[in-house]
Amino acid sequence: MLQELWGQARAELQKTVGADSYATWIEPLRLTRLDEGEAGFASPTRFMSNWVSRHYGDRILSELARAGGAVERISFEVAAPAPANDTRPAPVPAAATGAREDDMTAPLDSRFTFGNFIVGKPNELAHAAARRVAEGGPVTFNPLFLYGGVGLGKTHLMHAIASEYRSRHPEARVLYLSAEQFMYRFVQALRERNVMSFKEIFRTVSLLMVDDVQFIAGKESTQEEFFHTFNALVDQGKQIVISADRAPGEIKEMEERIKSRLSCGLIVDLHPTDYELRLGILQAKVEAFRGTYPGLQICPEVLEFLARRITSNVRVLEGALQRLFAHASLLGCEITLDLTQSCLGDILRSSDRRLSIEEIQRKVAEHYNIRLSDLVGPKRVRTVARPRQVAMYLAKQMTSRSLPEIGRRFGGRDHTTIMHGVRKIEELKLEDRQLAEDVELLRRLLEA
Repeated sequence: MLQELWGQARAELQKTVGADSYATWIEPLRLTRLDEGEAGFASPTRFMSNWVSRHYGDRILSELARAGGAVERISFEVAAPAPANDTRPAPVPAAATGAREDDMTAPLDSRFTFGNFIVGKPNELAHAAARRVAEGGPVTFNPLFLYGGVGLGKTHLMHAIASEYRSRHPEARVLYLSAEQFMYRFVQALRERNVMSFKEIFRTVSLLMVDDVQFIAGKESTQEEFFHTFNALVDQGKQIVISADRAPGEIKEMEERIKSRLSCGLIVDLHPTDYELRLGILQAKVEAFRGTYPGLQICPEVLEFLARRITSNVRVLEGALQRLFAHASLLGCEITLDLTQSCLGDILRSSDRRLSIEEIQRKVAEHYNIRLSDLVGPKRVRTVARPRQVAMYLAKQMTSRSLPEIGRRFGGRDHTTIMHGVRKIEELKLEDRQLAEDVELLRRLLEA
């Protein structure tokens, strides 16, 4: 009687909730009892019980009533899957979920703390937002989305947030992992037919942190699960922190609904470092090296020289200083400007060539007061198209990237489009004085 009643209700539910939702939320349920107007269900997890009750409870009641059941309310109890001829619930070990959650969390680097994060104008907003999340109090934005190029401090801030949050709230469940790990764990859960445990782990955390979210672009099933996980946590008021190498709207092959969701919080661009910030980072690093290289001297102009010449990213800057100290320590000499130029010749030459297309795009968008997403997007209005061609021209002139590569960085445009843009600016420079001055000013700013 029970199974016949539930079978009729399930058949109708499958038509109304859709195949995917039915397979995820309805099919695993078992109707175990029906008495005194209450339908009792067994479900695989507590999370699933709560979710079904909130999102499908009324529909289940309605369909059971239509099938002939005298039902006024429903209830759930957690039970392991039972054989087809057994309707008795069996308990699920409580420790299983916690152990797997610990396995999923990526290890944190103890070097990455707020205490040794050097703050400057390019990253002050990102730092302030990260500190606010790490405190664990009420936050008016969710998610916090950090983006920027390599070596600008995204990973440092992500680790700092997780460490600080855990120290302030030791009872909280913090899950920090890369988007690649998220995808791997989801695929593993599908393969092992254990998706519900995966869902419960990810959707019952206090703070979810996902690094390099652009990795899931183009992975349809993973994006689907990420979207539902995201929604479930936001609905529960749980905080999410995401990092990527570009803004949500600029991630190709990412579903529009995910881009929209990611854009609902606070989006913070970690801009390329400026001279003052690079100098501050170097000064802090020198102090940190004092214990490793006691008595080693470095001329003040060396730090100023490095801050001006190595502009690509902080990792290269710190690596250069590390090499200098090691070199001088082995030779037993002071770190002078001459030693710096001879020791770091390869890095200095590489830095001269390593202006990124993204930096050019940001500088051009800032100069013309347009959004970066419009610069690389499909808009063709003159106020956007001309700056886009300027950026294409500068990318061709100031980087070693090929035309197809430049095209990919400009929203996947064909190399012939880039070639046309470059030629157009070359022609206009000869007849449009203002444009020629803009291009020259941008060139000087990018070379500084």
